[in-house]
Amino acid sequence: MNMRVHVVVSLVALLACTAAASAAPVALPPPEDSAKQALEHSPRHGEWVDANYAGHAPIRCWIVYPERKDKAGVVLVIHEIYGLTDWVRSVADQLAAEGFIAIAPDLISGLGPAGGGTDSTASRDEAVKLVRWLSPEETAARLEAVRKAAATIPSANGKLATIGFCWGGGRSFAAAGLEPPPQGVVVYYGPTPDSTQLASVRAPVLAHYGGDDERVNAGIATARAALKQRRVSYETHIYPGAGHGFLRQQADRAGANQKASSQSWPRTIAFLRAHLK
Repeated sequence: MNMRVHVVVSLVALLACTAAASAAPVALPPPEDSAKQALEHSPRHGEWVDANYAGHAPIRCWIVYPERKDKAGVVLVIHEIYGLTDWVRSVADQLAAEGFIAIAPDLISGLGPAGGGTDSTASRDEAVKLVRWLSPEETAARLEAVRKAAATIPSANGKLATIGFCWGGGRSFAAAGLEPPPQGVVVYYGPTPDSTQLASVRAPVLAHYGGDDERVNAGIATARAALKQRRVSYETHIYPGAGHGFLRQQADRAGANQKASSQSWPRTIAFLRAHLK
């Protein structure tokens, strides 16, 4: 083999290796039934911190740090209507595995029995009742308190995105209108904000929806029209056959939820890396 052919073959091999590395699968967060076990075996540093909230009880937050040598972007994880569960904390842990600082607040901190949060409630229904009490304005105020706390993390690079699921997906969408806006927001099967909130959205939005979730999906067209008119990026993906809550319930719906999870999560990580670098 002459030198020229050898160089060409070597270059092709190098490009193939690079492509294979870039195509390496991104590990998914665990489904709900294995979230607690995943947290117990995580090698990453996670801890509870309190975010000061003027005039109210502090907001309890679970924060997980990545293992990296430089500063990292922060992802604010907004829980489902069930409150801050082990599954939501495991999502934060998986985000840290991808190189982000993840902070997941318990947004019903101070509202539960004896001034507690999600862990003080006696049942999932009780937690849902407390989450439903939170108005959009109260939720935004609590998220702002968490964002201020995140801004003081020494290892953070000054950039922040939000991600939310179900009820939290809608609140993540609305967070795109905060002042100043986050660098980006990710929505998992969250309802479309009302027209007033949509009018203030300025951050780019990545949204994932189950194909069999018309209750939520009915608002997509409204959001798309409003944000297109304002030239705000709204990237949507609808996964055929997947239901509401597919990332948490990956084994359901004859493989459709698993497929939706496997497709949506790498898109989420790529979006966060692009906007938080």
